[in-house]
Amino acid sequence: MPFYLFLRRLRRSPAAFCGLVAIALLVLIALFAPWLAPLDPNWQDAAARLQAPNSQHWLGTDSYGRDMLSRLIYGTRPALGLVALVTVITLPAGLLVGILSGYYGGWLERILMRFTDVVMSMPRLILAFAFVAMLGPGLVNGALALALTTWPAYARQARSEIQRLRHSDYLAAAEMMGIRGPRLLVGHILPLCLPSAIVRLALDLAGIILAAAGLGFLGLGARPPMAEWGAMIADGMQVIFDQWWIAAIPGGAILFASLAFNLLGDGLRDVLEPQHD
Repeated sequence: MPFYLFLRRLRRSPAAFCGLVAIALLVLIALFAPWLAPLDPNWQDAAARLQAPNSQHWLGTDSYGRDMLSRLIYGTRPALGLVALVTVITLPAGLLVGILSGYYGGWLERILMRFTDVVMSMPRLILAFAFVAMLGPGLVNGALALALTTWPAYARQARSEIQRLRHSDYLAAAEMMGIRGPRLLVGHILPLCLPSAIVRLALDLAGIILAAAGLGFLGLGARPPMAEWGAMIADGMQVIFDQWWIAAIPGGAILFASLAFNLLGDGLRDVLEPQHD
């Protein structure tokens, strides 16, 4: 699809536009966090513990006296950073396995798909927790664990698409022109798989945000004292009946980010795959 046509369809999709604006807002907040945050997110004030929202601390303070607004703003960084790392690992790995197995078939397909089936047969979140437990807590390890449990779906999707197109006139013409090997895979087959993979990725990122928050909630995500939404909810659970905002505020941020990626995914599906309308 030409880029100008993609932009035209994107503007006509309210869901994609709203999701894109919301994600752009989160990216800007993450980039300009040092200038947007009113205080140091790790600065502790014992005299200001568990304060309700007020003129000095707009979203209140946590059990250590840290400003909730500052920590909420800085919390966008590990959240979006983890999403970016998972994307960089998941999409290439899944497409590579799917394209190779779908195009070449035979013993290579059987080996790759059996390994893919083994990974898909296990609960994704539990498997991610197991990987983090082995690798150790941390943002990079959390992203690696989520990526290792997410790529199989992209591999199976790419394989099914390549099997459907393997004997198409388009690929036959490319092979008759002498286009083979990596040039055929990258230049002609990969573009056929990208639209559906991008749509699936945009929809999956909402679940990845929730999984990342789950890792942080269990203490397996970003290491303290880094501000992280899941860890902020875990801190707020200890005082949720009296100071409910400590857990509710980062929970609202997770909801906002998940909704943004869901809207973008729905809009991209309408734009890139009109048959789903």
